[in-house]
Amino acid sequence: MKLWIKDPLAILADGAERGLVVEQGRIVALVPAGGEPEGAIDQVFPADRHVVLPGLINTHHHFYQTLTRAFPAALDKRLFPWLQALYPVWAGLDEEALRAAVQVAMAELMLSGCTTAVDHHYVFPAGLEQAIDIEIEEARRFGLRAVFTRGSMNLSVKDGGLPPDGVVQDEDAILLDSERLIGRYHQRGDGAMVQIALAPCSPFSVTGRLMRETARLAEQHDVRLHTHLAETEDENAFCLARLGCRPLDYLESCGWLSDRVWLAHGIHFTAAEIARLGKAGTGICHCPSSNQVLASGICPVAALERAGAPVGLGVDGSASADSSNMIQEVRAAFLLQRLANGADHIGHKDALRYATGGSAACLGRPDLGSLAVGKAADLALFGLDELRFSGHGDPLAALILCGAHRADHVMTAGRWTVTDGRIPGLDLAELMARHRRNAARLAAG
Repeated sequence: MKLWIKDPLAILADGAERGLVVEQGRIVALVPAGGEPEGAIDQVFPADRHVVLPGLINTHHHFYQTLTRAFPAALDKRLFPWLQALYPVWAGLDEEALRAAVQVAMAELMLSGCTTAVDHHYVFPAGLEQAIDIEIEEARRFGLRAVFTRGSMNLSVKDGGLPPDGVVQDEDAILLDSERLIGRYHQRGDGAMVQIALAPCSPFSVTGRLMRETARLAEQHDVRLHTHLAETEDENAFCLARLGCRPLDYLESCGWLSDRVWLAHGIHFTAAEIARLGKAGTGICHCPSSNQVLASGICPVAALERAGAPVGLGVDGSASADSSNMIQEVRAAFLLQRLANGADHIGHKDALRYATGGSAACLGRPDLGSLAVGKAADLALFGLDELRFSGHGDPLAALILCGAHRADHVMTAGRWTVTDGRIPGLDLAELMARHRRNAARLAAG
């Protein structure tokens, strides 16, 4: 069926003033000012009340952390003590709690205009070895396009790492499960709905051997690599003390400095390191809300982009950002990068680019991230009818400056996954009640 998204209030695309046409999950035409679609149209969606964006792409998240938002024992702490306060809680994660957490994270993302999400899951307590399988099942049910990164930790406190013994796994088990997930679930090519990437957690929670073997496995199966890097000065100090080098040097020594890799946070790089990242084409996921909550620092986004490194956007864990809202994360990035670079250097379209084309580049997905003929029909439609937008001028700018927080309609692969601000078939009140019960149970130990 040919669907015309007609006459939007505003649209983030050139030459599409009268909207765009969707067919079989793809954008098949842009309709310019004064134009009409060619050929027969089966259905028209009047978009005159809506700002139309490419579906937002979240390139770093920890779904399970929705269970520990604003957790009392972790408040007002830097990253390392924050993690140490939460690791024992996360060790109690089970299937019931994980399903509730994943459903809440996906619902919140979708309602905020997100069509593609990355989840970095690295906590596998005994009995939860199938955590990624559970997440994939839920993504298919919700209709969310997703990249599931098989996270891992194998360096516990007794071996000089940060996490306790109860949340680490054996290296062989990690590699075997990584290969299993790739073989069973990873889809290739344009339009892929489920992909697998490999993601040892961080320099302070995995061994160098696991990093190297994971890189070898990713190259063998042609999948992407992801990890946390250069998030805090504490991480720099840890790497210098334990490994004798800075985090990026360690990464390169493990075979990870390439365009197959995107990194979460990427704050504490020198100018020379930024140049190396750009030359390698290694991507960076900017996580502004989490970085502000934990006071980790400001990602040098403008310098990274000038060097040639793709920069995307991520909400990070809902226990550090304390939300999973992508359009709010766009505003956070806009404000933080404008503060760092100046009002005449960062505009609202820059922040939107991080969450669309930049994120798509980090994931190696040229079929996503923009509204153009041949691209996936992933769209987010926002109304400007709320009090917060009253009196606005530029509709695209108003989305960011006035603080949009919820999409009216979201389309993923040509299918409406959010309509009139709701996810069809989802009982949100029941989900929230079940999620709260599991959060309380987890907190009680």
